[in-house]
Amino acid sequence: MSEDILAKIVRMRKADIERLGLNFDIEIPEKRRVGHTEFLGNAGAILEVKRASPSKGDIAPDLDPVGLATTYAEAHAQAVSVLTEGNFFKGSLRDLIAVADLMERRRQQGLHACAVLRKDFLLYEDEIDIAYRCGADAVLLIARILDDAQLVKMAKRAASLDMQAFVEVRETEDLRKLNLVTDTLGDTAAKTVVAGVNSRDLATFHTDPLVPASVRSKLPAKAVFESGIHTPADATYARNLGFTGILVGEAVAKNPPLAKEVVHAFETGAENARGNFWKKYAERKTTIRHCKSHLLRATAWEASEAIQKESRPLVKICGITRVEDGLLAAELGADMLGFVFSSTKRLVTEKFVRSFASVILEAKPIGSKNQPLLVGVITDPDSEEGKTAIRLAREGILDAIQLHGIGPASLARHCEHEVVNDTWHFSGLVELSTLWRSNLYPEIPYYCAARVGESADFEHVSALRKCGEPRILLDAKVEGIPGGTGKTIPESLLREKAGELPLWLAGGITPENVVAICEKFHPELIDVSSGVEDAPGIKNSEKLKALFAAL
Repeated sequence: MSEDILAKIVRMRKADIERLGLNFDIEIPEKRRVGHTEFLGNAGAILEVKRASPSKGDIAPDLDPVGLATTYAEAHAQAVSVLTEGNFFKGSLRDLIAVADLMERRRQQGLHACAVLRKDFLLYEDEIDIAYRCGADAVLLIARILDDAQLVKMAKRAASLDMQAFVEVRETEDLRKLNLVTDTLGDTAAKTVVAGVNSRDLATFHTDPLVPASVRSKLPAKAVFESGIHTPADATYARNLGFTGILVGEAVAKNPPLAKEVVHAFETGAENARGNFWKKYAERKTTIRHCKSHLLRATAWEASEAIQKESRPLVKICGITRVEDGLLAAELGADMLGFVFSSTKRLVTEKFVRSFASVILEAKPIGSKNQPLLVGVITDPDSEEGKTAIRLAREGILDAIQLHGIGPASLARHCEHEVVNDTWHFSGLVELSTLWRSNLYPEIPYYCAARVGESADFEHVSALRKCGEPRILLDAKVEGIPGGTGKTIPESLLREKAGELPLWLAGGITPENVVAICEKFHPELIDVSSGVEDAPGIKNSEKLKALFAAL
């Protein structure tokens, strides 16, 4: 197996230190000459001085660290992260010194000054001292590359210098190390330790915005969402999850004017039901996709590959119209149950859903292993059916809304311009997802379902992803029918266009073909409706059992 990127970075850094010393042959101050600002003393954004990365190559190779940090300070960022790793990120301790000196000048002038974070792959205690002398207020400590003793020693050294230890975690083993640090530091940990969870796997550099959601509840009060923040919508999403801070690199380094928008989006957001839905989903996904004991001894990449092959996808059974069908699906292990609020044969009433929610809560109390998430599927948020679903979501009866096949007429009621092109339903979803978050129902959880049938359709799926959607359900497109058609998405299209994000897949999934689909595409979630029915909305118990037995 080839060396992963993180291991390569660490190996090359050790070689450079052996050759050049811990200061990398750069003249650094003999003692600290600047004041101190508490790292993440208030909730807010940490913006990065970043020239390059292993995944993107050059990002802003000619950036002026002082000029960029000034932009960040004027945008009222809480902190500036300065990359000092030279081989892959083209950073330097000189950048750290220059930015720290800038912030001291701003303090002296009575201007907003950001805390300064040294972001690097630190391996030795003495590197904490160097960061301190260079003017850093906090240091990044990556749990994955440090053993227990070294991580604790480095965190204690940071605390002794009145610096914050920004401990980055991602996996179960990392969380164990974080708990060891906080237990060791005791009462001082609340002030001296900030946790960060990276949505990017540093071994592969793949990003998943649901990774931070899955561990937020296990982190201390002060916690940072790292990586994958490209737009103000992404910043709002992180805030909805209950994070105290976000760390943004590439997006603002390439486009400095974006800094003010990202800062504003995060600071004006709040933890809400939308974030709680994604946390519930992510935690459920993590529970199902658990590592077996032998996998814990494998590398992270080997483990993730093995888990993907050995664990079943999450399952949503959609079009529930009978209590007995929903209860059976839940008992068999359904992770989501879908209720259609649209003028089809699967239409349900408010009374039915309220009654079902009470029954399922009694049968599967909140927190129990088989408590499914309840989703209302709507095709028009302005219809009476759509309004009913939205009301139920606002009350917490439904866990989320699925925006499916939104039409131009509905969209036009909320947009300043008319949507008239041939791909209106995708454009409508992009527009509506943005409006939903910002203006219509920012407190109500939702996700989008996009109907795809040809290559061009995925351009609009990409647009949804750029709008900050952590997951998008892909359904087979049949003109004039919003869903439940029994048709499948062409395999060649999925292979070519599915993209990097884990796959949510609907359309023509049956007990007979589900194994083949899972083996070919490894979906994270499958959405099944007509494939387990005798008639629209009438589930067949034997087909339901056969589906879960196959998985």
